[in-house]
Amino acid sequence: MIAVKQFVFNPFQENTYVLYQPQGQAVVVDAGCSNDNEVQELIHFVQSQNLTVVRLVNTHCHIDHILGITALKDRFGVKAYAHIDDFPLLQMAPSHAMMFGLYLDTVPTIDETINHNDVIELNGSQLRVIHTPGHSKGGVCLYAENEKFLITGDTLFNLSIGRTDLTGGNYDTLIKSIREQLLVLPDDVIVYPGHGNSTTIGVEKASNPFL
Repeated sequence: MIAVKQFVFNPFQENTYVLYQPQGQAVVVDAGCSNDNEVQELIHFVQSQNLTVVRLVNTHCHIDHILGITALKDRFGVKAYAHIDDFPLLQMAPSHAMMFGLYLDTVPTIDETINHNDVIELNGSQLRVIHTPGHSKGGVCLYAENEKFLITGDTLFNLSIGRTDLTGGNYDTLIKSIREQLLVLPDDVIVYPGHGNSTTIGVEKASNPFL
């Protein structure tokens, strides 16, 4: 069974997740660590749980979700993964960081692409990649069917949706992605978003004012 550990990092209060098998492999999703203290907080958890980080995965590549990629790649010696449609956002990362008073001296490197319906293995458990463009062109969610949870990045929030006024955003595309790719999942699937509190598919179907 995959366990979920949530961290809240950087001035944007971004949710970074460690998905892991107890005392086994781990995947870091949306490495938003913006300083050494946040990097060390995540590393301490990994070490305390005797985990082996096997890859970094990004739901999308906006600045608040990529700040820790380089530091964690160096620390764990692993590759970073994202959808190819978000690669242009990486090139804008240093200038975006400056706009928000953050420091990013190099463009984070994504080593491998992930695509719709790819499966990420984690000690025998599986995470399925769901492409959900709209907040960004390359936005994806990660679905653990057996464990009944979904990492949604900035696609779907608790009673809200991702903003669509940033580079690569499109409101109609986002609504289509949510309705056709996410709301078809079982109502009891837990939603872990890129910001804020968790929710469920059922709650969002019944109460999300945007849907």
